Amino acid sequence: MDTKLIKSLQTCPLFLEMTATEIASTLDAIHYRMIHFNKKDLYALEGDLCRHTDIIIDGKMTASMTSPSGKYVKVATLTKGNIMTPAYIFADNCAIPVTVESSTEVNMLRISREDFHTLLNIQEHLRWNFITLLSNLNAFLTNKLRTLSLYSVREKLANMLLMEAQRNGSRTFTLDKSRQDIADRFGIQKFSVIRQLAEFQM
Repeated sequence: MDTKLIKSLQTCPLFLEMTATEIASTLDAIHYRMIHFNKKDLYALEGDLCRHTDIIIDGKMTASMTSPSGKYVKVATLTKGNIMTPAYIFADNCAIPVTVESSTEVNMLRISREDFHTLLNIQEHLRWNFITLLSNLNAFLTNKLRTLSLYSVREKLANMLLMEAQRNGSRTFTLDKSRQDIADRFGIQKFSVIRQLAEFQM
């Protein structure tokens, strides 16, 4: 079994607290294959159906939404260990609500829906990890919805800065995101970001 593959899967919440031997044994019980995406390749368009369980082994993907008027919101950045659209694998309506494209070259492990269903049935630990993953995803999306729909631009940026300060353990830190990245994250104009950050400095 590929050591790099196993190490990448150990970063996936689905395999939390599982040893390399346990992960290898789990994969031996199913059929899977590796797939590759080049930078800027399209993984899914909004409305495409979720037909597989895909786990990022290396690389980065971006999930976004665009309104009919052209308003763009970056929903999430997906990296090593992330499962693609896990909430839609077994959904009655499995249409993916975002557009996903690769930001770098990406390698994924792909498991069919049927094989994944078999895994969850025979692996209780895996099943509970998947339930926890879905619960955490629900909490993330609820918070994202609240921020996008209820907060003003000032509140959105203030909340982001407070979270960054908490993450860095200091009131002094350097933003690792561009003004455009921040604007895309909240679905606002870059000019609004620049103006509000300037007001915070006054």
